[in-house]
Amino acid sequence: MAASLAEAHRLLTIEEFDRAWRAGVYGPDEKLELIEGEVFHKMSPQESEHCTAVRAVEEELRSVFGANHDVRVQMPLEFAPRSKPEPDVAVVVGNFRDYKKKQPTTSVLVVEVADTTLRRDRNIKASLYAKAAIKEYWIVVLRDRVLEVYREPAPMRESRSGHGYLNVKRYEATDVISPLATPNSSINIADLLP
Repeated sequence: MAASLAEAHRLLTIEEFDRAWRAGVYGPDEKLELIEGEVFHKMSPQESEHCTAVRAVEEELRSVFGANHDVRVQMPLEFAPRSKPEPDVAVVVGNFRDYKKKQPTTSVLVVEVADTTLRRDRNIKASLYAKAAIKEYWIVVLRDRVLEVYREPAPMRESRSGHGYLNVKRYEATDVISPLATPNSSINIADLLP
């Protein structure tokens, strides 16, 4: 599918996207992200339930990841050459000061909180994160009050970017999960929900 997209219209690189932003091509209040060369509007405005879930995820992940990881909220990751998503929460190795000159290019865990964006998060974002070899991707599904966990990124011809996850599980509010990067920790799914 990527080849047909390239033939249909011109795709941007991260450098071009950033240059257009600095030049004022996009409005100062526009919330945008670059995915596979295409510019997407992020969900806006954010409802209270979404904001509360993002904060809940942030707090829980900060408590289990500790000092050797930075929990970033709605900040970009850069997947060269054409993707600069801004996940709701991403956990990266190191300290926030490690990224003062360049955005992280990978993450040990990415989390999206989904209400109106569920379809995009399951399809476009899951494929993008799998292509970037993100080992673990979570979607907090507000409507159903569950956590969808995506693991084992692999090539998948039928997906948008040619990649997807082999292992997808759904956790209920009463379940407990351990992130792959911190297997000795545990998080109650209910604590991730607003």
